[in-house]
Amino acid sequence: MQRKFITNLILLLSLNLLIKPFWILGIDRSVQNLVGLEEYGFYFVVFNFSFLFNIMLDLGITNFNNRNIAQHKQLLNKHFSGIITVRFFLAFLYVGVTFVAALINGFKGEQLYLLGWIAFNQFLLSTILYLRSNLSGLLMLRTDSLISVLDRLLMIIFCAVLLWGNVTDQAFRIEWFVYAQTAAYVITAMIALSVVIVKAKFKRVYWNWPFFVMIVKQSLPFATLVLMMSFYNRIDPVLIQRILPDPVGDIQAGVYAEAFRLFDASNQIAYLFAVLLLPIFSHLIKNKKPIVHIVKLAFSLLFTVSVTAAITSYFYSYEIMSLLYPERDVSESSTIFSIIMFGFIAISGIYVFGTLLTANGSLKQLNIIAAFAISLNLLINIILIPQIQAIGSAYASLSAQWVSVIFQLIIVQRIFRFRINIPYLASLLIFAGLVVVGAWFSRDLPFDWKINLLCMLGYAFVLAAMLRLFSIKSFISIIRERESDLTD
Repeated sequence: MQRKFITNLILLLSLNLLIKPFWILGIDRSVQNLVGLEEYGFYFVVFNFSFLFNIMLDLGITNFNNRNIAQHKQLLNKHFSGIITVRFFLAFLYVGVTFVAALINGFKGEQLYLLGWIAFNQFLLSTILYLRSNLSGLLMLRTDSLISVLDRLLMIIFCAVLLWGNVTDQAFRIEWFVYAQTAAYVITAMIALSVVIVKAKFKRVYWNWPFFVMIVKQSLPFATLVLMMSFYNRIDPVLIQRILPDPVGDIQAGVYAEAFRLFDASNQIAYLFAVLLLPIFSHLIKNKKPIVHIVKLAFSLLFTVSVTAAITSYFYSYEIMSLLYPERDVSESSTIFSIIMFGFIAISGIYVFGTLLTANGSLKQLNIIAAFAISLNLLINIILIPQIQAIGSAYASLSAQWVSVIFQLIIVQRIFRFRINIPYLASLLIFAGLVVVGAWFSRDLPFDWKINLLCMLGYAFVLAAMLRLFSIKSFISIIRERESDLTD
């Protein structure tokens, strides 16, 4: 099982590191630079607002389905036809609730038009994620990995043509960015649907009220969890815009978006671990097999990467933001960036421990933690945004993430009773401390800051290997293992 995790993690990371950095740094950043802070901030607020009720598109069905198919593969044929029908019903519910909430919050003309397209994109994206949950539940992880980057690859092609293809004399408009996403999602959804239809031996769509009730009841705890996590992960820019007066709200949301971009990219890399871990944890728990080795392996990798990224971002925040936005004053966005990147460490832990609790069915505990995190996030935002604007949201987000991971770790230990490995914990602390020291001294190296940063990253890699937080030799031996119980 470790071989399955490592080989597919390498494939998934390779594909995403090839595609997504170019999307985030090449396309998304170029769009923001072209349309300006205020217009991009306007889009960013509408985009994040569409996420607040995103759970109504799914009601937790994707996470429930991933875990359920991983444990009972024979149910794919039975459930697929019914769930597809349920999801179309939920799409109408989502659109209705989202637009009512938008009208209550004062959205008008252009905002509502953009929200309509983005809401449709959310439906397409949610459908793709559901289709992928069937593939990962069947442990078709290679196929799932390829589909996971297809939408971004298509978006890169479409947006590159619009940005640099000289196909129009008009200035680039933020709406074109949204239309390109729509086209990419439609194509990806059709391809994913074709694969799942073959695997599910799909014949026809049907509506079955008892089945609908059963699916909603079983997925409701997942739905509640996803809803609350969506709120405390996506509500910050919405609160910034609503609490601050015009046009300061849109501008500050744009500043937050500048800093958030690299954090979101890092978050997406960590999310890939959760994508692989949920079906693997579910399979191991169902078959009563040991999970401690997979947990330690995944956490060690994510801890090494996240601590290095957070500390490096803190010491080089101004330089990194200046590189991304050379024509702007980045003093504020660099401060936000240095704060929220420490949340990446917490997010990485959540993607291991939260995924383990999800696979175990410990959703009541996860929902209580998420509810507390939302309350904390809202309270800190309401207090700090009027005083320090977008920087206040950065502190709110950081606080919610760390509270979540600490409580999740406590619950994991209570349920699974992992042996406390003092030398391993000491290695983690030593690594973090020495990375801080290394980053401090790297700034004084007699080279360009980019060379200094690369030296810092190389030092962290060597340090992690010396402390045995990961072992290349172990990876190679795991990859060479024969695997008889799982196939893709």
